[in-house]
Amino acid sequence: MITKAIIPVAGWGTRRLPITKIIEKSMLPVGNRPLVDYSVQELIKAGVKDIYMVISNVEPCQVQEFYKDNLALNQYLIDRGKEDRLKLAKTLPDDVTIHYTVQDPAAKYGTAVPIAMVVKEYNINEPVLVFMGDDFIWNPNGKSAAEALIEAVGDTNDSAILGVEIEKDNVEKYGVLSEKDGKLIGVVEKPTPEDAPSNLINVSKYIMSPELLNRIVKYVDENDFGPKDQEYMVTDPIDDFIKDGGIMRVAPTNGEYLDGGSVEGWLHANNVVCGS
Repeated sequence: MITKAIIPVAGWGTRRLPITKIIEKSMLPVGNRPLVDYSVQELIKAGVKDIYMVISNVEPCQVQEFYKDNLALNQYLIDRGKEDRLKLAKTLPDDVTIHYTVQDPAAKYGTAVPIAMVVKEYNINEPVLVFMGDDFIWNPNGKSAAEALIEAVGDTNDSAILGVEIEKDNVEKYGVLSEKDGKLIGVVEKPTPEDAPSNLINVSKYIMSPELLNRIVKYVDENDFGPKDQEYMVTDPIDDFIKDGGIMRVAPTNGEYLDGGSVEGWLHANNVVCGS
């Protein structure tokens, strides 16, 4: 059973300025909850007990504040006979712990970096779920992304990647999964519909085996990309992992990918969630 998950939420969210000057991107509201909480709650439902969040070195950290018990609010609700709202104010079950790792925005940059930081700091040597903090899969009447990934690996020690089904005419904006017999061969970036190997897109939701996690740590530690050279992209060690015989299973989902990274995506996410 997979009981650990990594969620990177650091960064300035520069595509969403000026609002991200005062609100962390992962805390932008979709409906009545912040973006990141959709992933947190589905991971909890899938059996995760330890969540490792990589946060920016700013204080106060809004993510941390959100997942704390607000004792003053709780007392206010009790004093005014609104105990029925206490469960809404409690954002984490008692048996779930969020661990925080601080990432300096001036340090190494890219999707591989926060994963490597967590693995090293907590000496993780077991499979973990990895979700980004500013998007989620909306599938209220079906399997969650976490459930689909866990089902894909089953009793194996393999890694897995989520593949979101979209219309093939729309694949040109995404990385498209190439697979064979349910296993990832590679990711084709922004192909034409005619050249796309499938209609499954990569949305950076994974199960990562210890072997893959160690490769990510090695990739970050052994490369010294300058700030203007290239990002430390997690897809690089994933590609090497597959080329060397590592197995990454593809977990398809017909849930809708909702992204808060752009104003248009965030508005669409609100329309979908609030209209359901």
